[in-house]
Amino acid sequence: MTTSTDSEHMAAAIEAAWSSRTLSPPNPWVGARLVTASGEVFTGSTRRPGHNHAEREVLNAAGDAAQGATVYTTLEPCNHTGRTGPCTEALIEAGVARVVVGVLDPDPQVAGTGQAALEAAGIEVVVGVEQAEVEAQLAPYLHHRRTGRPWVVLKLAATLDGRTAAADGTSQWITGAEARRDAHVVRAESDAILVGAGTVRLDDPSLTVRDVVASDGQPPREPLRVVLGSAPAEAKVQPCRMMTGALDAILDELGADNIVQLMIEGGAAVAGEFWRRNLVDHVVLYLAPALMGGDDGAPLFRGLGAAGIGDLSRGRIERFTQVGDDLRIDFRPLPPSTTLTPENQPESEAN
Repeated sequence: MTTSTDSEHMAAAIEAAWSSRTLSPPNPWVGARLVTASGEVFTGSTRRPGHNHAEREVLNAAGDAAQGATVYTTLEPCNHTGRTGPCTEALIEAGVARVVVGVLDPDPQVAGTGQAALEAAGIEVVVGVEQAEVEAQLAPYLHHRRTGRPWVVLKLAATLDGRTAAADGTSQWITGAEARRDAHVVRAESDAILVGAGTVRLDDPSLTVRDVVASDGQPPREPLRVVLGSAPAEAKVQPCRMMTGALDAILDELGADNIVQLMIEGGAAVAGEFWRRNLVDHVVLYLAPALMGGDDGAPLFRGLGAAGIGDLSRGRIERFTQVGDDLRIDFRPLPPSTTLTPENQPESEAN
């Protein structure tokens, strides 16, 4: 049985989890809250790989007061030994009375066994509190564990008329400094960044994370740099992984290497290929208050587009945020087979 208080405590655990977003990957960014029998509250989140998971953070903070407590955790506690011991074991040893879970963990090493171990020890387990919000927060992790592939984030930056570079090929900088710093946060959240060989030759990007500090005050780990094709030995992106072949196979390989989130940074041909093959899970689009003013600049995608208006790729704008002078739009593509209804149409079309 759940209560409004359960929802309030789970909301606090969800908020705590955000502090681990650039800290814990490729482990899931999990938040937890422990409420003692006397009403004391302790909140924590997963640390860097090899260190405490969220449940152990709150148990350590509570100490002996954990006896008889309720623990709220956004993800099912682990029930296996990796670089740390099972969280189920720690919860049982601490003598907690109740565990409230946001979502079950689809990882084959967990997949309901955490819940079963706790219940076998006489602990009450409640699953599904604030489940939709937790699933949205953990979408990259859950997608990776369910499909074996990374969650693909396509990052784009364009003028208001949809141009990503001028006719002479120059593109630095379309957006302002605040938007560029925000994009570095997306890099820090990602386990790998992918660009085409053409982008390497034209822009010579380093693809490093800059101006981002994790919640422990230290720089986040650097994502793997991936180039489709070959990169010169002297390119700033080196050392990198150079990959060729079918995009599906590339995603399978990266997923097998525990790449939970893959960020696509360009160029327009690579972006278009991922888009047309329905391999993009999320789009982060930065729009600058500028106009290229013609049709000779580079578009968001290169290649063939929709043949007719009925062939448009549809999606849902999840949120839009002012970032300095620019606008960040978070867009979730709908599956190509999705039938448009008033519930999933863009609002302007549904009304």
